[in-house]
Amino acid sequence: MAEKLRTLRRLLIPGFVFQSIVIGGGYGTGAEIMEYFQKNGFVGGLLGIGVTLLLWSALCAITFEFSRVFRVYTYQGMMHLLLRRGAVFFEISYLAMLLMVLGAVTASAGATAQQLLDVRPEYGYLLLAACTVLLSVKGTAAIEKALSAWSYVLYAVYLLFMVLCLYRFGDAIAAQLQLPEIGRGWAVSGAKYAFYNIGCVPLLLYTLRDCQNRRDAILSGLLSGVIGAVPAALLLVVLSGVEGTLGAEVPVAVVFEALDLPWLYWTFEIVLFGTLIETGTGYIKALDDRICERRASVPPLFHAALAIALCAAGYGVAQMGLSRIIAKGYSAMNWAFLLTYALPMTTRGVWMIRNKSDK
Repeated sequence: MAEKLRTLRRLLIPGFVFQSIVIGGGYGTGAEIMEYFQKNGFVGGLLGIGVTLLLWSALCAITFEFSRVFRVYTYQGMMHLLLRRGAVFFEISYLAMLLMVLGAVTASAGATAQQLLDVRPEYGYLLLAACTVLLSVKGTAAIEKALSAWSYVLYAVYLLFMVLCLYRFGDAIAAQLQLPEIGRGWAVSGAKYAFYNIGCVPLLLYTLRDCQNRRDAILSGLLSGVIGAVPAALLLVVLSGVEGTLGAEVPVAVVFEALDLPWLYWTFEIVLFGTLIETGTGYIKALDDRICERRASVPPLFHAALAIALCAAGYGVAQMGLSRIIAKGYSAMNWAFLLTYALPMTTRGVWMIRNKSDK
């Protein structure tokens, strides 16, 4: 029994960490779901999420197997093997995405604090930064435990939220299923959403050190895509059943206003704030690991200083506003990660895995 539990944990943790990083400010507030899926209609949005799920699962499976075969557990090590001198282009793309993600989670933290506590957004910024810095200093083991544990909490709250919304808005959601219109861009939207988020897949490599064989790597990768996409599908179902969510700055706020359940609203917002901390910490940790990879000992003060500097940069980007970051900034990363990571990994990466396995 204990061995089965360890195996299950080994298979699921990369997926939970992936979900914790990817869900972020735009995903959790519904803004990304609206931008990429809801505009294509209910059925079109679900089809788009299906495309995202398939792409995430496939790329995670290949990447995890690449990490296992070559025993590389940082994005810099993996990209150096995969792209050689071209790895610098992934580095540039990752740093750009890092700043945009920190801007998005900072903007979301400010909006959450303002809506929940009726205080200035700066209080949300400061609380987010303090928690992110603290978790970054704690190190790999603490981050892995925090991200995986919070994912269980997130799923529990999402399921409760879903059940209550189905009870309250079930007829409206069922009516959406009857609509024949499906936006023509559902496949493209699903691919775009997958590609700009895949930049965080190499950030998961530190969770794969216990991966024992090809079956573990591939199964864990496939599950990661499912774990990351399911909350998006649940949220789309809910948003489609409530009028006024399409075009809202924070779509889930419209849902909670319609539900009129303050206790659930507080619970959801607290859990969402935790995911913002997880997302920011995940991106910062990857850069921290990349910088410290070849150093035998690094003082805790360095980790804190790096996290503080990056949180400050995120505050600057947050002034663009959450909607603008998602609509303009994130979209620019689709091509970057497609060219510097997805295509090389699914072509040269697969060839390298097969060549290594044959020897």
